[in-house]
Amino acid sequence: MRQERFDFLSDNPFYTKRFAIYVGKRCQASTIRDVAKDLHLDWKTVKELDKQYMQAQLNRLGVPGPRVIGIDELSIRKGHTYRILVSDLESARPIWYGGPDRSEKSLDAFFAWLGPKKTQKIRLAVMDMWKPFENSTRKNAPQAAIPTGRDKFHVLRHLNEAIDKVRKSEYARLSGKERKFIKGQRYHLLSHRPNLSMTGKQALDTLLSANKRLNTAYILKESFGQLWSYRSEAWAQKFFEHWKSSLRWQKLKPYERFANLIERHWDGIAAYCKPENKVSLGFVEGLNNKIRVIQRRSFGLRDEEYLRLKILTCTLPNR
Repeated sequence: MRQERFDFLSDNPFYTKRFAIYVGKRCQASTIRDVAKDLHLDWKTVKELDKQYMQAQLNRLGVPGPRVIGIDELSIRKGHTYRILVSDLESARPIWYGGPDRSEKSLDAFFAWLGPKKTQKIRLAVMDMWKPFENSTRKNAPQAAIPTGRDKFHVLRHLNEAIDKVRKSEYARLSGKERKFIKGQRYHLLSHRPNLSMTGKQALDTLLSANKRLNTAYILKESFGQLWSYRSEAWAQKFFEHWKSSLRWQKLKPYERFANLIERHWDGIAAYCKPENKVSLGFVEGLNNKIRVIQRRSFGLRDEEYLRLKILTCTLPNR
């Protein structure tokens, strides 16, 4: 028997496009299993309808033409398995997810997908301190500036790693009652003081009063943020040299390595000092939080195409 297809049907011949859209919208706020249970459907059916809905959203948008991009790596499972995520920082949405790894060749695939005409419109590329990303960008989009060594968010992540190493070394060095002030204080050390609750501020104050090295490390971490306020490379350089000189005699090896890292990537820091290269990174932090939620509650880790679609549509309006 021949089955005829109609325009109002979704890719699944048993459901209309309107129903697929309804299911897709439901899946933006709920898990597949919850939607399947509520609609009395098999979870595989719900997932396929959700995928159709998300792909239709991306098809309507077409290939973007970004001027300012953010390039980041995304860990999708344990064992150093990475994918590349590229975002349009002006429209505040992820636009490309792919690559078998975080190599230069993998990022080349993004520029090939974007096409040479749109690639030439990119004026700014924000990325972590990862040489393959820089090499691919300079090769494919030589007109793009690459600021910040490579953006404030990633630089501060390296600084947070440095203070965490100091915390671990202090915990290993001390014993008995002196350890109790350090245990469980990682979050407080990595957070900015204004973002802490009253209880958190009290716990941080107790820790910093009890450990001189961690107090010094924390003050240095907080003061480093001033670097991003300068609009002149000369003043930024002067501030950094003063900050680095503060490390003398402190015996904070992780901080010394961090300072050397900044020196190696100073050209990117200098580029960030230009007003036209200062971009808001609140979107980047918010996107990372959304992706963590998606990874926790979705089946994307077993179906990577589903994970890709979820990430690329997570900032789109529910329509």
